Amino acid sequence: MTNRIAVVDYGMGNLRSVAQALRHVAGEAEVVLASTPDLIETADRVVFPGQGAMRDCMAELDVRHLRQAVVDAAASKPFLGICIGLQMLFDHSEEGDAAGLGILRGQVKRFAADLKGADGLRLKVPHMGWNQVVQTKPHPLWNGIADQAFFYFVHSYHVVPDDAGIVVGQADYGHPFTAAVARDNVFAIQCHPEKSARDGLQLLRNFVGWNPVLA
Repeated sequence: MTNRIAVVDYGMGNLRSVAQALRHVAGEAEVVLASTPDLIETADRVVFPGQGAMRDCMAELDVRHLRQAVVDAAASKPFLGICIGLQMLFDHSEEGDAAGLGILRGQVKRFAADLKGADGLRLKVPHMGWNQVVQTKPHPLWNGIADQAFFYFVHSYHVVPDDAGIVVGQADYGHPFTAAVARDNVFAIQCHPEKSARDGLQLLRNFVGWNPVLA
């Protein structure tokens, strides 16, 4: 039985570090950088990472004719969104007043400039560095990862889902924010698991072996 994992390559971010981390945990699974629709369509599971501004990422996705392949993958096979790959799943982002893919309902909001920590000191934006993720709901991708484990974040924007029921992880930066969402065959996380040491690799390992029930 094949297990081909496509890492969507639309020219934004260091996708090779994601692919390298996946290969480290993938066992016999094949990991490919997918820059054409057919590589996404023929994969058994899809990882949708990225870094950069939302408007630029959406533009590159369209220039490379990958939008529909990503939408179809999110409806039909195990799908993991990472960082901007989480934000792009939603309806709209304040970053560049950009429309997203609309796979999940909700908005992407910027952290306020006047955020303060528990000590009363102003927090810098972007939120950059290690932070704890509270597992608000159980999920197969949390297997082997302790609640409130630390993951590595780099972002100025965070998702605000219309449906709180899809939130499976939260972190805190001046206020609680959504760190991970899941619905059916889709799991997406704001942090960078490929930069998050043992627990990040465990999450990727869990994805490699995840077989959600598809409708």
